[in-house]
Amino acid sequence: MRWLFKTLLWLIVLGVITAAAVGGLAYYWVNKPLVLQSPEIDVRIPSGAGPMRIGQLLVDQGVEMPAPAFGWLARLTGQDRSIQAGGYQIRQGDTLVDVLRRMAQGEVTQRRVAFIEGWTVDQITATLAKHPDVNQTLEDELLSNHAELASRLGVDKQRLEGLLFPDTYVFSVGTSDEEILLRALRTQDKVLEDAWRNRAPDLPLKNPYEALILASIVEKETGRADERRRVAGVFINRLRVGMPLQTDPTVIYGMGDRYKGRIRKADLRRDTPWNTYTRPGLPPTPIAAASRASLEAALNPENHDYFYFVARGDGTSAFAKDLRQHNRNVAKYILGR
Repeated sequence: MRWLFKTLLWLIVLGVITAAAVGGLAYYWVNKPLVLQSPEIDVRIPSGAGPMRIGQLLVDQGVEMPAPAFGWLARLTGQDRSIQAGGYQIRQGDTLVDVLRRMAQGEVTQRRVAFIEGWTVDQITATLAKHPDVNQTLEDELLSNHAELASRLGVDKQRLEGLLFPDTYVFSVGTSDEEILLRALRTQDKVLEDAWRNRAPDLPLKNPYEALILASIVEKETGRADERRRVAGVFINRLRVGMPLQTDPTVIYGMGDRYKGRIRKADLRRDTPWNTYTRPGLPPTPIAAASRASLEAALNPENHDYFYFVARGDGTSAFAKDLRQHNRNVAKYILGR
């Protein structure tokens, strides 16, 4: 009996030592830096993915480890039900414990994409299409068809032009292009609603969309903050008396791919829906993404009696009340006389 007792005791001690060794080894393994195939690895965890599937996703993306290890650790620590979907970045020096904690706490990797004031929809979608961290879900054929793209995003207009607010958007890795465009749409709706609510009285603008059209013209006509309201006032004065806006950026927009960097007299005479030399009033749509400042300028223009302006060549404009003064300004600043 004494022999049996000693044998059992030794077996228990050996088991404890073995368990401690295995536990120590496991602790060391999950806390040692992971071996990665590149300095940084981005992985997208889809909604509903279990810990075992996530482990395989990590291995597929270049994390060198046994695929089940992530699932075992998640279940042993009770974090398997806390893992949140989204994009995560794994960096050199991260341990498996670090990665699991980050996913359980939802510390998704953030990225940025900027839509610039004055950009067209084509420029915005092209930027999204080139972003390596955006999940591309919109087909090329859809992106090139403005009416279908607007319909896909739930917009009841033939074009998205001007409806995507220019801003820097922060998103998690793997966010879809459609989701980012919808955010830009919602932001523009809110900005436009606020600006329209605070507009000056008695403007010759029927609705917020017309304000957006005018703001897009102001955006393309001047980059100077101190001239936006004055430029907007010129166009408001013209609209009030039924005078054509005669603004080159609308002509350029109507030319589309025919524009090669220069406008000729024939282009000013060639009629398009956006040619404000051949057609009175506002064009049918905005011509670019307008900044908040341009929108506020369009809805709170400077009160003056200028009807003309011309670029001086130094970033500023010369304003005139009548055609005679305007022609003198053109001769001086454009023709160099």
